[in-house]
Amino acid sequence: MNYTQAPLPFTGQKRRFLNHFKTLLKQHIPDDGEGWTIVDAFGGSGLLAHTAKQVLPKARVIYNDFDGYSERLQNINDTNKLRTIIADLLAHYPRNQKLPETLKKTVQAALNSFGGYIDLDCVASWLLFSGRQTTDLHDLIHNHTYYNGVRLSDYPSADKYLDGVEIVSKSYHELLPEFQNDSKALLVLDPPYVCTAQGSYRKAGYFGMVQFLRLMRLVRPPFVFFSSTRSELLDYLDFIVNEKAEGWQNLQNYQKISVHVTMNKTAHYEDNMIYNFQAA
Repeated sequence: MNYTQAPLPFTGQKRRFLNHFKTLLKQHIPDDGEGWTIVDAFGGSGLLAHTAKQVLPKARVIYNDFDGYSERLQNINDTNKLRTIIADLLAHYPRNQKLPETLKKTVQAALNSFGGYIDLDCVASWLLFSGRQTTDLHDLIHNHTYYNGVRLSDYPSADKYLDGVEIVSKSYHELLPEFQNDSKALLVLDPPYVCTAQGSYRKAGYFGMVQFLRLMRLVRPPFVFFSSTRSELLDYLDFIVNEKAEGWQNLQNYQKISVHVTMNKTAHYEDNMIYNFQAA
C-alpha cells in the first residue's frame, strides 16, 4: 500500500514534498534502486523511507527511528481502544469545545486506568488545543486544558507501512559515517530545524547548533536535505560555498524545490527540499 501521509500523527512529516521526492528519486536513481542504499537519517514518521521503498523497490532503505514511531505503529490496536473509550465519554459534548472540569476529570481517570499503551501524540491531537504537544503522561494529565477534538474513527492498520525497510535507532553521527564513502548511498536528511522551537520533538533539545555543525561535516552528494526559511540553512550553504570553507565542494551546485506554507493570516514560511546528486 502506498501511503501519502503517515498512519499516525507526527509533527513535520513531509507530505507536501512527496511528489517532488518521488520524481527526484526516479530521475536520479536507475534500475528501481538496485545497488543503492537510501539512508533516512532523521526518520521521523518513516514517510520518506516508506516512499523511497515504494519508488525504488530494489534499493536497501534504512529508516532511523530515533523518535520511537515504529513502536507507536505496533500499538495501533491499543490506541484505537483508548480512542473509543474517550470518544464514548465525549459523545454528547460539543466538538472543539473546552471540557468542563467534571468531564475533564472523567477523561483523566480513563487515562490513568487504561492498562494498555498510550500514544501521547495521538491523545494530544484529540484533547489539546491545535498544535499543542505533551512530553509525558504526567504532563498530559496534569498540565493542560482539554478540548473535545477526539478522532471520529479508528486509525487504520499499518502492518505493511514499513515492509522491506530496515529499522535502526542510532544517532545520526553514528549512522552516517557507515556510508560516508559509498557513492550509491543517498543521504535523506530531515533534522529538526536549528534555531527554531523543538518542543514537538520527542527528544527536544538534542539538536542545537553544535549538532547542526557536526551534521554538516558529514553531508556529501548525493543528498536530499529538508529545511525552511524558519532556519538559516540556505544562507549557511551559500556562506560555506562562497567562502570555500571546509567541505564546500560537497555543497556546491545544490538545487532546491520550494513550497510555500500558510499557517494563518499572518504566519507563513517557505519549506525547501535541497538536493545534490553531483559528485564533489
